[in-house]
Amino acid sequence: MTDELRGLLRESAEAHQPDRARMLARVERGTARPGTARRSRDRERTRALSWPRIVLATLATAGTLTASALMVVDVDAVHDPDPPRSPSAVGRAVPPTAAGSRTEDGPLWADGSVDPHSNAYWAQSNVTLKAGEPLTALVVELRIALTEGVKDTGNWRTRPAADFDLSARQEGGFLVYRWTLKPGRTVPPGEHVFAGQYDHATGGRDAKDDTYRIDATAGAAERGASVWGGFA
Repeated sequence: MTDELRGLLRESAEAHQPDRARMLARVERGTARPGTARRSRDRERTRALSWPRIVLATLATAGTLTASALMVVDVDAVHDPDPPRSPSAVGRAVPPTAAGSRTEDGPLWADGSVDPHSNAYWAQSNVTLKAGEPLTALVVELRIALTEGVKDTGNWRTRPAADFDLSARQEGGFLVYRWTLKPGRTVPPGEHVFAGQYDHATGGRDAKDDTYRIDATAGAAERGASVWGGFA
């Protein structure tokens, strides 16, 4: 600022005389209308806010809104919907392959084999069960892969036929034999055999895809036991 400009400002300030009447009038108006005066002061204060401060305040507000929006998006992205619940485990699991055999469980033991009397046109698959305790519930399932020419020709078991409900039908690429112990019947401790008989295409038949599974309830404690496996 130049000396000449400083001088002019000083002369202007010294020449200024306050208008007492105008000041009193403003005070009276402010006393009569306090709300109006307050609003006027607020407007004056707003106008007095410098441009940089307005810009900073605006940016701060925008930043807060942006941060809030990002937070909401981030929470939604992290909180994935719950995965679909798997179906209730009702009934037995799909019988495993021979490689996943479990031939013993508590008082229950089993083995699968192709009967030695099988021939080039016909075969019999045996499921041998050994029970260490009385069985009050029992399901024996034999699954024969539907290789060429496989067709049901009969079945048998060492236990009385009247003690079991039997079904023999094709399911999902297998000929399935299923023996279910009737309510109120019991299988005593010991060795028992369940067998399925079937025709097949001429020649030796590979039983590598055939499986069995046994589910039982054993003893007074009604302990559940399951065994499964394949055929040699």
